[in-house]
Amino acid sequence: MFQFIKKPYPFNDDLKRNAKVIFVISISIFIFLILFQPLDISTLGFNQKKFLIAGLVVTTFLSLSLNLMIIPSLFPKIFMKREWIVWKEILWNLWILFTISVSYFVFYKALGILELNFRMVVTLIVIASFPLTLLIVFNQDRLLRLHLKTANELNAKLKDSKIFYDKLVHFDSENQKDKLSIKARLLILIKSADNYIEVFWKDGDAIKKQLIRGTLLKAGELLSDYSYIFKCHRSFIVNVNFIDRVEGNSQGYKLYFENIDFEVPVSKLAVEQLKELVRFL
Repeated sequence: MFQFIKKPYPFNDDLKRNAKVIFVISISIFIFLILFQPLDISTLGFNQKKFLIAGLVVTTFLSLSLNLMIIPSLFPKIFMKREWIVWKEILWNLWILFTISVSYFVFYKALGILELNFRMVVTLIVIASFPLTLLIVFNQDRLLRLHLKTANELNAKLKDSKIFYDKLVHFDSENQKDKLSIKARLLILIKSADNYIEVFWKDGDAIKKQLIRGTLLKAGELLSDYSYIFKCHRSFIVNVNFIDRVEGNSQGYKLYFENIDFEVPVSKLAVEQLKELVRFL
């Protein structure tokens, strides 16, 4: 749990996009209030109903504008992408819910046309959670589109060309019992397995694998001269020439290799390096 909340999370600092999101959410609140009528306003006159609904829409717009555009612009160091992590995103969303709820209460109280009781407080909080829910959905959609776009770009570049070298790489086990010598260009990937590494390589039309007692760190040192081979995760070293496809979702990127029955994750720190390697294929 603690490891999860410390993971990096991309902060949305696209002001142009946020302006569109604020407008869409504000309109959605208006439609939501008109269609579902969560507030008991049957006793109010037409003008009072109009002022109440319009006021909640305006307060939603102002609250979101404050949080999504003004505050990040005033305090850019707090909202730096490279330092934004999951627990900050959670607190930020709770803050947004709090500010929207408070703005509703203040407006409702100032309007003074209905009594503010416990039921009404709960109703206003539920209404305030609606724009926050939409905001989270929009952000997840943004991440999905971003990762899918990057994955598609990488896939397009992977098809352009491949780099091959014939130099042999010699993997010697720590106990000197297991040895493996293969051409670097035939190496597909290396997977860390406790005190061993599992090496996968191409042999004609077949894929072979062998366990060797050793560490991924030592294997990385052996392969440091090969620009097309890199460590994409703490447990994997891969040859970008054998990547069959890249898939992206809101959680990140996964690499897939032909005739290998597991996916290879890409750490957030390795994404930019992967882009650079594929760009020069």
